[in-house]
Amino acid sequence: MLLTEIDHIAVAVKDLEAAIAHYRQAFGAEVCHREVVEKDGVEEALLKVADSYIQLTRATRPDSPIARSIEKRGEGLHHVGYRVADCQQAYDAMVAAGATPIDPAPRPGSRGTTVAFFHPKTSFGTLIELVQENPTPAH
Repeated sequence: MLLTEIDHIAVAVKDLEAAIAHYRQAFGAEVCHREVVEKDGVEEALLKVADSYIQLTRATRPDSPIARSIEKRGEGLHHVGYRVADCQQAYDAMVAAGATPIDPAPRPGSRGTTVAFFHPKTSFGTLIELVQENPTPAH
């Protein structure tokens, strides 16, 4: 089994502050990590749930994948991130199984991870992100 657990459920939102406030009020959830990923045109706030996250994500520019998703489908579930021990191995297995990668190869993601996205048309309607956690370098 290449999947080790659910890394995160990503929710596309227009107003990140309002979404954070809602999750805080409704569930008592607090942000444990926040980051702008310029390359992807997104800002994310991670809310820890056991060993996984809810990833609230908003577009930082109109051409980002999140902006296009909200324009097409509205706010809501954007993708599921599956944690894997070896992103390249899982990437190769998905390609061999007929999945269509969005990324030409695994690449750096937020919080120092290695990630790769796969098209929902070849994953039963779900945008999939593979997520490999990488050890934090010692200082």
